[in-house]
Parts: sequence; C-alpha cells; structure tokens
Amino acid sequence: MSLNPIPFWYLRHGETDWNAEGLSQGNVDIPLNHVGLLQARRAARTLHPVPIKTIVSSPLSRAKDTADMAAEVLKLPVLVDEELREVGFGVQEGLPMGDWYDDWIADKFTPEGAETFAGLRARAVRAINRATALPGPVLVVGHGALWRAFRYEAGLPANVRTPNALPLHVKPDGKGSWTIEPLELVPEF
Repeated sequence: MSLNPIPFWYLRHGETDWNAEGLSQGNVDIPLNHVGLLQARRAARTLHPVPIKTIVSSPLSRAKDTADMAAEVLKLPVLVDEELREVGFGVQEGLPMGDWYDDWIADKFTPEGAETFAGLRARAVRAINRATALPGPVLVVGHGALWRAFRYEAGLPANVRTPNALPLHVKPDGKGSWTIEPLELVPEF
C-alpha cells in the first residue's frame, strides 16, 4: 500500500515525563507534563492561521490532549483513529530507549510482545491515508515511532527524532518524494 499523494500537517504530541527521561512509552498512556502542556498550547496558537479543516488524532491522551488544544483554537472537532496509536513496544515499555531501537527500525529485532516496524508502517499508511481522504488540509496528531514509519514509507530517513509539538507541513512533490517543512512557532508569552 502506498501513501496518498496529498499534503497534510503532522503534529507529534507534547512532552511527557517519560519523554524527558528517555523512556520508551509505546502504548502506555502517559499524560503530557507541564512542559508538554505549554508546548501543545504554543503549537495550537501557531496553527491558528493555517486553514485546517479536519483534525485526526491518536486515542492516547498525550496526543489527544495535544489535538484538543489545537481543536479549541481552530474551532474544530477531533476525530480519533485507533491506528494512529503509538507502536506497542512490549517488554521495552517503561525502559530506557537503547541500541535495540535501531535494530527494530531495521526490522532485525522486535522486542517480546512488540509490534514489528513493518507492521507499524502498514498501520501508519492506512491511518494517514484515511486521514488525508477527509476534507483538507488535515492535521494528524500522533507519535514519534508512527512518524518514523511514515518517513520510511515516504522514502525519507526513518530514524530521525521529531520534536514534540512542532507542526510539520508534509507535501508530496508529485514525483514520488515528500518534503517536510516545520512551521515557525509563535513567540512564547
């Protein structure tokens, strides 16, 4: 399955305590911390002038709360897509990120009880294609590993850390490649 060649916006959730500590969250529903709440509010203000028509979010609270803040500013509802949920990291959830992660992305190792990177890629394509089929521009609010899966499927380097709560404009070039442009954040109060 290939990606719909439709531009969209992507927003990774704000910071959580586990992000700050370098721990693998996966499907553990860790809430935004104080910094993450501020980041999400700033991203929402930054997105205010963007003519977004649809917001689709992961069901996990760190993403859904980030999406809700954008929705409040944009005066839109939030649709939830279960397949935008972060990857399940199995036995690695709650533990420090480590060298295993590179092998997981290379499809050489999958932690016990975890979803494969190939499985995540297929799920990410389905979810993003569903989102971009909705009235656009669409804002997709999700997670770091899910974004890596998109990058892989878009032919971009996959193992690139995405900052928390930085709106990204994602555009196909019409020739099979994609560009990603961060939106300059509004100044903090």
